[in-house]
Amino acid sequence: MDITLRPYQPEDFQALYLIDQACYEPGIAYGRRELREYLGLPGSRCWVAALGEEIVGFLIAFWGRWRAHIITIDVVESARRHHVGSALLAEAEREMAATGVRVVELETATNNEPAIAFWQKHGYQIVAIHPRYYLNRIDAYVMLKRL
Repeated sequence: MDITLRPYQPEDFQALYLIDQACYEPGIAYGRRELREYLGLPGSRCWVAALGEEIVGFLIAFWGRWRAHIITIDVVESARRHHVGSALLAEAEREMAATGVRVVELETATNNEPAIAFWQKHGYQIVAIHPRYYLNRIDAYVMLKRL
């Protein structure tokens, strides 16, 4: 796949929303308002992966001086296992490190084995559990990586 990475543009919003809806079950997927809030947070950045004109994935993160938080990484099913997520993560981590970030944190559901494997493959370690984090019934791992 010939993927291009670029910064988010406001006209991308609908595509990102639809991708998030497809990637996560209702209640875990972000509503339009929540997604807009994350995109508008101070220190928030979003990278988009495109195949031609079609957006096939994105990553949203925000950070301050030395600590970052990955909000979400979403890749359409047809583009999974083609290194789209890895490319998005590498770009995000490159920019984070260049601006002084030393620690990156995220949450992922304890029952999402593919996501856990993805994060561990990229050097993230489980450091804690948030009980009932998703839908007030699914626990989440807190995962951390030092850059």
